[in-house]
Amino acid sequence: MNFTEYVRQLPQGSMDRRQSIWTRLHLDPYLFAALLAVALSGMVVLYSATSGDMGAVYRQAIRFGIGFMAMIIVAQFDPRWFQQWGGTVYLVGVLLLVAVIVSGAQAMGAQRWLQIPGLFRFQPSELMKLAVPVMLSWYISRYGLPPRYRDLLVSAVLLFVPVALIIQQPDLGTSLLIASSGLFVIFLAGLSWKLIVGFSTIAIAMIPVLWIWVMRDYQRQRVLTLFDPNVDPLGAGWNIIQSMTAIGSGGLSGKGYMLGTQSQLDFLPESHTDFIIAVLGEEFGFVGATILIALYAVIILRGMLIAIRGRDNFCRLLAGSLTLTFFIYVFVNVGMVSGILPVVGVPLPLVSYGGTSIVTLLTGFGMLMSISTHQRN
Repeated sequence: MNFTEYVRQLPQGSMDRRQSIWTRLHLDPYLFAALLAVALSGMVVLYSATSGDMGAVYRQAIRFGIGFMAMIIVAQFDPRWFQQWGGTVYLVGVLLLVAVIVSGAQAMGAQRWLQIPGLFRFQPSELMKLAVPVMLSWYISRYGLPPRYRDLLVSAVLLFVPVALIIQQPDLGTSLLIASSGLFVIFLAGLSWKLIVGFSTIAIAMIPVLWIWVMRDYQRQRVLTLFDPNVDPLGAGWNIIQSMTAIGSGGLSGKGYMLGTQSQLDFLPESHTDFIIAVLGEEFGFVGATILIALYAVIILRGMLIAIRGRDNFCRLLAGSLTLTFFIYVFVNVGMVSGILPVVGVPLPLVSYGGTSIVTLLTGFGMLMSISTHQRN
């Protein structure tokens, strides 16, 4: 008896109940399982990266609890709700970014936070990771696909405003992610190859302008370090050299859990945040890193399938943008840790230690699940 025949012989009522649970909760079981697997893997690696600090693991677990709860709550709303309120959230987010520039709290040489007196502080830029793709998906889908030149111009302005404000904080990593989310919406809307080539040419021509007038000294140093980290091995090149050493020393199967010398002896910088995949590579080797990347691939493929099956243009554009932006998260982090991209401070999604990024990511996946489970009425 093969598996298909076995499933057919199961009591139909039991199967219906199992399906109805996921349907009533508006959750995609495959996506949920993959996200949970990555989150649990991340906490295992985090325990080693923090040298057995259970306090950090508990805090991370609480953040995951909040994030998954936010995901479940957001999944209950029909995608039309995102269309209705997307513009308002976008406008509020832009005003908050302006407030950051005017009176934001400073930390570690950056001004990225707003302080709520006596309570907490937060980064408005995290809100824009969701508001920008929702806003652009709504605007472009409203006037039909493919977008007209006027619609492309308006979309470019809507994207440029928050990205420019975030660059001023400065926060190159977040601005890159938000710019990517908006560009993915525009790309998925159906641009002709002539426009793609034209925009790419303009982007390449703007590189000298960005290098001279936009990028800060430390950002330019990161790019130069990428090409030859050994020029300053004890300074700017230290992060990349140590991360590549950790990954390379792991070999095929790794040195063993909590036996990585680079992380346990504090040679590896930011081992629990931006460079946590180097800890994984050193302790679990190529096999462990491949398993994690495979889980990411499942999430991305499932997200793209949801985008393809979206009930209308808004759902397809939003789901595609959220999924491809998640891919950029993974690609940029793995690329910078392995030495093929400059260090821009992008965490490894759902693995790196952090709070707001986890909640933002899982809220975005709540939107994906809403798109997946709410059918056309």
